[in-house]
Amino acid sequence: MSSKPRKTPPLVAERRYGRAVTPAKTTAGNGKKPPANPARKPARPRPRGLLGWLLALPILLLRSLWAVIWRVSALAALILVGVIYAKSLTLPPVDELLDGRARGSVTMLDANGTIFALRGAQFGGAVTADSVSPHLKNAVIATEDKRFYRHFGVSPRGVLSAMRINMREGRHPLKGNGGSTITQQTAKLLCMGEVYDTAKWTSEQAYEADCRRSTLARKGSEAIYAMAMEMAYSKDEVLSIYLNRAYMGGGAYGAEAAAQRFFAKPAATVSAPEAAILAGLLTAPTTLAPTTNLARSQTRAAVVIGLMRDQGFLTDTEAAQALANPATLSAGAERIAGGYFADWVMSSGPDYFTRNTAEDVIIRTTIDPRVQRAAEEALAHVFATKVRDGSKAQAAIVVMSPDGAVRAMVGGRDTNVVGAFNRATQALRQTGSAFKPFVFAAALDAGSSGNDTVNDAPLTVNIPGSGPWSPENYDRKFRGEVTLTTALAESLNIPAVKVAQSVGLDRVRGVAVGFGVGDDLAAGPALALGASESTLVQMTGAYAGLLNGGYAVVPYGLVDLRLRRDNSALIEQTGGIGASVISEEAARQLVWMMHQVVLTGTGARANLPDREVAGKTGTTQAARDAWFIGFSADYVAGVWMGYDDNKPLTGVTGAGLPSDIWREVMLRVHDGVPPRPLPMLEPGAGRAGDVVFTPDGTGGSMIEDLLRGIFGGSSAQPGPGDASPQSQRDPMFPSDNDSR
Repeated sequence: MSSKPRKTPPLVAERRYGRAVTPAKTTAGNGKKPPANPARKPARPRPRGLLGWLLALPILLLRSLWAVIWRVSALAALILVGVIYAKSLTLPPVDELLDGRARGSVTMLDANGTIFALRGAQFGGAVTADSVSPHLKNAVIATEDKRFYRHFGVSPRGVLSAMRINMREGRHPLKGNGGSTITQQTAKLLCMGEVYDTAKWTSEQAYEADCRRSTLARKGSEAIYAMAMEMAYSKDEVLSIYLNRAYMGGGAYGAEAAAQRFFAKPAATVSAPEAAILAGLLTAPTTLAPTTNLARSQTRAAVVIGLMRDQGFLTDTEAAQALANPATLSAGAERIAGGYFADWVMSSGPDYFTRNTAEDVIIRTTIDPRVQRAAEEALAHVFATKVRDGSKAQAAIVVMSPDGAVRAMVGGRDTNVVGAFNRATQALRQTGSAFKPFVFAAALDAGSSGNDTVNDAPLTVNIPGSGPWSPENYDRKFRGEVTLTTALAESLNIPAVKVAQSVGLDRVRGVAVGFGVGDDLAAGPALALGASESTLVQMTGAYAGLLNGGYAVVPYGLVDLRLRRDNSALIEQTGGIGASVISEEAARQLVWMMHQVVLTGTGARANLPDREVAGKTGTTQAARDAWFIGFSADYVAGVWMGYDDNKPLTGVTGAGLPSDIWREVMLRVHDGVPPRPLPMLEPGAGRAGDVVFTPDGTGGSMIEDLLRGIFGGSSAQPGPGDASPQSQRDPMFPSDNDSR
């Protein structure tokens, strides 16, 4: 049986277009179809009919919308990257961004050349993230931005978390917690590259407030600038800018200034507890500054140490040790503000070199830290041992060399202050009998002698516009004829008024003004009793003139001023010895008379056991002010006591607590100083005709003519039928209480 041969199928090329020819499926060796691809899911049949059309329409819309969204987003992202890149190209080198202060600083040196006060915006010098202590670097990252090395300048996670916290606590999403990274905070410190312009901002305060606004637009600009910084600088460079520009309290800008300010060491060597305090300052530098409240600063530092431990920067042992040994201020940190003296020096120089300086200024001053400590310790000792607890009485002290160089200044009982009211330089108070040396200086310069006599007898003077005025002594007694030395030593009021009238009130006023007591002095005879006002520093300087042979002395604290970058002085000593006011002989006689004040008179409590001193007490009407001012051959010191509201002191006169304070100050100041004699001259025997007033108190022709010239009539003396001196006393004129 024959069979026909199988025909070979014709060769047909595949269609180039249209549907391709699918080869016929073959069967397996067993004649069955091969299994379907198990990875390939069968297509889901599309719904047909109306339902299919209803579903197809939104799917089509969503696909179209998504196509638009991702294309627009991609375009926006490209534009944003371009903006960020363009911004990054405009950023300056890192070195130009480290010192961002708008104002300069003032560094004050004491008489030994040691820094004792800082003012203005201090910048200790540039540091880098690598040069500071690792503890400080870690503390800042742990506190401010734990993801700093992982984000691109902005942390969306941090922002969303902060917004959630703000809304949960009932605040605006952008108010309160900001979620800002260190880079964003740095961008804000740089004000996003905007420079202060007087045409745009009315003040630097307005400029800074504008830089710190938290609007949505501002946040957007901040984010762009932050990402541009991340593109232009390395992470450590960004951190370096932040560590240098951040304000850290106490006038310190940057980590180096703060480390020096609070711990007297460079930022490279701060310990973990010290680093925790510095990092803690970044949230609230003014209120958390350790010089403001050390306990509060340490509490915040404990939180920072906990964060450092949680993030692995400290072991449990290291953290426990840091918590057990919190950082404290350096020995000089509490005093580095300089107190009242530094404030006075700042006000004595031109504003453009002190309070408003744009440069870094160095001022050498006259303050002696040993003398300053002596004054502060003496004041604290007397108030602790002789003043009742809770007393609001205040006191002030000035100590200077005979040439007017101020060596110590205490402007109140609180000594570690900045910008406080300075009772030594700003309080104008009546001087009381502390003014009397200038009355007798005028008389001695006119030719009188300390042995000349004056009659301590009742006196009434008719004052135009005020009527009769009768001064009286504190004890209301009359001693008859006394020498000028006795009158000064016992602080007798009536003799002082008579001497002033005899020599001439204008002459007395001229002597006082010449010595620097003040310009606006009383016009009437109460001038002799200290009715005029002056400051403690003026009065102490005036007494220095008496010690200095009768030459005026202008108190000064500034020795020279120079810029940090320049060694030549721009300003030099602004005070010192001036012109002659009275003769040297008169000055030496007066020093001897004032020496008797502390030997036998009202200032006996101020006498020192090992050296000659001289001085004068002073107490004003109703004991509102109490003074003692005096000197040795080496130092002049003045003490004032009173209340800020001008209410009377209770049981205090110049012969009491002020003399005690003065003595305690001078004992400490002269510790180790060899005694030297005072430049004084004991007056000779009284000469005939030198008696200022006759014993009966009516006065000779000289005083009668003087009083007629001043008051337009005869001198008014109290007679048997006159009212008592107390009833005739005008309350506008002070009495004196120094005899106590």
